[in-house]
Amino acid sequence: MLDAIEQFSASLVQVVFSSVRLGGVDIQLIVLWLAVAMVFFTFRLGFLNVRGFGAAVDILRGRRADPSAPGEISQQAALATALSGTVGLGNIAGVAIAISIGGPGAAFWMFVIGFFAMSLKFAEVTLAVKYRQQTADGRYTGGPMWTLRNAFASRGRPRIGKVLGGIYAGFAIFAFIQIIQINQSYAQLNVIMGFGETKWTAFAYGLIVAFAAGMVLIGGVKSIARVTTALVPFMGGLYVIGVLMILALNVREIPGALELIFSEAMNPSSVQGGVLGAFVAGMRRAVYSSEAGIGSSAIAHAIAKTRSPASEGFVALLEPFIDTVVICTATALAIVTSGAWRLGLNDIAMTSAAFETVSVWFPYLLAVAVFLFAFSTIIATGYYALQAWKYLAGSSRTLSRLYMLFFCGSLPLGALMDVSTAVNIIDSLFFLLAAPNIIGLYIFSNEIARDAGAYLQEARRNKAIERNED
Repeated sequence: MLDAIEQFSASLVQVVFSSVRLGGVDIQLIVLWLAVAMVFFTFRLGFLNVRGFGAAVDILRGRRADPSAPGEISQQAALATALSGTVGLGNIAGVAIAISIGGPGAAFWMFVIGFFAMSLKFAEVTLAVKYRQQTADGRYTGGPMWTLRNAFASRGRPRIGKVLGGIYAGFAIFAFIQIIQINQSYAQLNVIMGFGETKWTAFAYGLIVAFAAGMVLIGGVKSIARVTTALVPFMGGLYVIGVLMILALNVREIPGALELIFSEAMNPSSVQGGVLGAFVAGMRRAVYSSEAGIGSSAIAHAIAKTRSPASEGFVALLEPFIDTVVICTATALAIVTSGAWRLGLNDIAMTSAAFETVSVWFPYLLAVAVFLFAFSTIIATGYYALQAWKYLAGSSRTLSRLYMLFFCGSLPLGALMDVSTAVNIIDSLFFLLAAPNIIGLYIFSNEIARDAGAYLQEARRNKAIERNED
């Protein structure tokens, strides 16, 4: 069975990542598709990722929050749920994989891409809230499939919307099965426990995680929000403390590491393809880490309690900043300053080696953080996958439970695969989601810009009124 999966992975990569050759490097067209969209929306929205940052923080602090607003969970809980899906092993293993492929310069491009990803995240989340669907029982659901369907219907093109929404949902029910989270969390456990190549141990680990995830997913979105709201600050804090200790130990190496990352990013003759090679490696991992353009976290944001779709868009633009700009950069600095990137490792073992420079027991701390990252991502994406399934199959409880069995039952396979197979499958399916999602974003870009401008004007008026009242 694993041989068949590896063959499928190789075939899928060839189709999805078809490329053109530039500067001696194969540049995948789907990577350019996402990169261009990020730059386009950053300029189209007038660098909203910079000038709207303060508004995003104000909303997150709960200023002018309306508990009676339509939706399922608070805006803070929506962000926590979305972050639990994006802040994951992409920040730990993904950075290491990018550096192993594109050298330290790949980390610079992850930072740059994370900056531009903020605007694209705002765009897809604003539309997701605006065109979310209210179900027969009065609850809300949303995401790119509903955005495409309802937005096109509002313009008299319902068939186009149904087709694009169906394509997105069809990819999503497979893309959101997080085998890479199982793969890399087990890899770190293997590093510290020394299980070797024992398949039964790997499969047992996958079963335990799948069972635990299933128990949370059965509780529905409010159960998921409670778990993620508790886990995200704890796991993020735990990991950041570990990284800061590595950086404190290697504080004298930080200026040299920053110089190396930047010089390698701009060096035409650096490892595996120079500038373009580093960019492609950084782009693939940054997209998986932030999920901007993929539309997945828009499913969580779509059910936030708000009367203003743009307000949730502003909350969402903080995601790539926290996830890719801050956490991925910190991981890259830890790997480079510790020298772990020179050891010939190609996955989470590289990050583990960086942690081991602090103490022999420090990889155990990483193992705890990795498990929490992986688990929170699995339950968040499990919710996303179920919403996509319901879009296709309806809200039948029996069919939903059957899909959840399929979702959870597929997870243990991730522990049995080698890392390249797991990465290729997830990358391919994730990037396929970007095709229908970004088509819709381009078409409705003027609408997104109008909503952003209107919200900022209203926010400025409200601040002026508050100052006058004081």
